[in-house]
Amino acid sequence: MRYIIIALLGLFATAQVPSDHQQDLYSIIDEVSEKRIENDVKKLAGFGTRNTFSDTLSNTRGIGAARRWIKAEFDKISAECGGCLEVFYQRDYVTKEMGSRVPKDAWVVNVVAIQRGTSQPNNFVIMSGDIDSRASDTMDFTTDAPGANDNASGMAGTIEAARVLSKRKFANSIVYVGLSGEEQGLFGGAGLARYAKDNDWNVLGILNNDMIGNIKGVDGVIDNRSFRIFSEPTNVTDDERTKRLRRFYGGEVDGHSRQLARYIHNSVKSYMPEMNPMMIYRLDRFGRGGHHRPFNDLGFPGIRIMEAHENYTQQHQDIRTENGIEYGDVVKHVNFPYAKKLTAVNAINLAQLAWAPAPPKTVKIGGMVEASARLEWSKVPNAVGYKIYWRDTTSPTWDHSRFVGNTNNYTLEGIVIDNYYFGVAAVAADGTESIVVFPNEVSR
Repeated sequence: MRYIIIALLGLFATAQVPSDHQQDLYSIIDEVSEKRIENDVKKLAGFGTRNTFSDTLSNTRGIGAARRWIKAEFDKISAECGGCLEVFYQRDYVTKEMGSRVPKDAWVVNVVAIQRGTSQPNNFVIMSGDIDSRASDTMDFTTDAPGANDNASGMAGTIEAARVLSKRKFANSIVYVGLSGEEQGLFGGAGLARYAKDNDWNVLGILNNDMIGNIKGVDGVIDNRSFRIFSEPTNVTDDERTKRLRRFYGGEVDGHSRQLARYIHNSVKSYMPEMNPMMIYRLDRFGRGGHHRPFNDLGFPGIRIMEAHENYTQQHQDIRTENGIEYGDVVKHVNFPYAKKLTAVNAINLAQLAWAPAPPKTVKIGGMVEASARLEWSKVPNAVGYKIYWRDTTSPTWDHSRFVGNTNNYTLEGIVIDNYYFGVAAVAADGTESIVVFPNEVSR
């Protein structure tokens, strides 16, 4: 008996030791540089305006100079990692007839950098920032609009994540992208989403970063730890049958974008416990939109990460002073230690998703009028096992789990199906996990 106990204690101790990849997440957090983010925000703001329809020929002012500088930064990062990034422009032509915020026909140009995965290169995780900025009048493409927080902060964070993560190898591909045309109608995101669809990308998730540098809200709150994760409750591409079945089987808050939000929430609580991730059960801010939406529209999981407290005097405003209030999105309002934290939030989640297996495509559930819940799922490459999650139907997070080994089915004895929601995640040898998949089929 003594030897059995010693053996079990040894096994338990081994199970508690973090893998190299899990331990490396702390190194990723430490490597994110506040100073580099500050330098990049100042550089982007220094182009005067980055309005999508601004000057494209100048080397010092306008959207053209900004996107060429971003591409040069990605090229420099690639050179430092032995050519590990594929850097290119992805563009679409936009005409005045395509929207009320389009003052003239023009090319909307995104800057894309792909870090190819070693074993699953067609699985993609994406981090985006917006290149463009705007003045008070959306149609005004000549007035200064430095856009330091909206959205040089998100763009700088994306470049910095590329610097840190390009030093590492991942099973899945990571895409770092600067998107244009956000202020005029999400044109850049729509273009890249179509590109991903046309090229059969298996997008595991897009992390859209839009304003990650402000800590002082118009409501007077100063908070350098909280941030919001916006996500849709269900998949907008679900067919009518799926929508009908949801009424009887549940899943009203369990679309794949909501699961991505839960994944990020859990990751931050585990590796950056000083931060306060706020899951907001909404596509975006009330009546507003962001560049993750076009990806959602085509069926890809996507969320928006941003500051918790906005200051509306410092976004979409001409630079001026009125009644003692300073208007304008200028560099001095950006809190760089906070932008570093939110960049680290992105980096550790990109890393985990890029190391992890893809989620199971199919998860079946059964157990109606039984004392146990039965789950069955499709196996995926690079998984050494699977973990079943469950939670109270009113809980926002997955609160209970059981690792069930390298099998494709399991019965949770004594867990009544009526009282909980369930899901399944794939687990890699290093302990990283896929996004949880809510059951999408029923077994009887």
